[in-house]
Amino acid sequence: MNCKHTPHILLIIAALLALAACSPLPTPQATSPQRLILATTTSTENSGLLAHILPDFEAKFNAEVDVVAVGTGQAMKIASAGDADVILVHARAQEDNFVADGHGTARADVMYNDFVIIGPDSDPAGIRGLSDAAAAFARIAAAQAPFISRGDESGTHVKEKEVWAKADIEPAGDWYISAGQGMGAVLTMANEQLAYTLSDRGTYLARTAQGIELPILVEGDSILFNPYGVIPVNPDKHAGVNFELASRFVEWLTSLETQEMIAGFGVEQFGQPLFVPDSDAWRQAKGLGPR
Repeated sequence: MNCKHTPHILLIIAALLALAACSPLPTPQATSPQRLILATTTSTENSGLLAHILPDFEAKFNAEVDVVAVGTGQAMKIASAGDADVILVHARAQEDNFVADGHGTARADVMYNDFVIIGPDSDPAGIRGLSDAAAAFARIAAAQAPFISRGDESGTHVKEKEVWAKADIEPAGDWYISAGQGMGAVLTMANEQLAYTLSDRGTYLARTAQGIELPILVEGDSILFNPYGVIPVNPDKHAGVNFELASRFVEWLTSLETQEMIAGFGVEQFGQPLFVPDSDAWRQAKGLGPR
């Protein structure tokens, strides 16, 4: 190198470095998360299930899930107005009607648990140990023992009315209290008033960790079976819904990996899962065959 030119080269390099410092290279911008509106039941929220599984979906799909937790009937009304992208609910006849009316594209099985009748340990209606839910309701009505109803057209309320109908009773009177509240609030009311109520098992178990002391008195009747389904909202009927992300949500929720997460939820704390996986992928993997 010609040494007499070295100072000039050094000056040029210094100038270039100074220019680079003044004009840093642009950094790539992170993609904003997509938004998914999930209309679902208070049971999936109150039980803690959604808080357990949704972070996995949000991380994998760069998404934020806005959960609207209401009764099943209200969740379907919200979706029928095009104000949700996907629903996760538990009232099978209503779910089938939702799809038949064109509001949803298709229903997929997700999981199930069951309903239980709980009440005061003193059991003034004498229902403890019965295997017939309608007979238990008949005894509660005959005794006019306090009963707290959801009264909100939720999946639980729909099931409760089904049991009353089987008992051929239309409940009325001061003993029958229609709360118009979610499952968690109704459990609290029943606990405080030493009343009977119908609850999904998942929310009941979760709330026992928060002070609910009422025991399960009746369980095991086939009428108390409680399946959950997921349905994307139909973009042909409701423009503006995020159907692509809703479809990915359904695929994720029914996948074997997520079903395993559902299977493990609650086992460590309660010795049993709060929900039992039931998707096609799960049933196939476990050799259960189609439902």
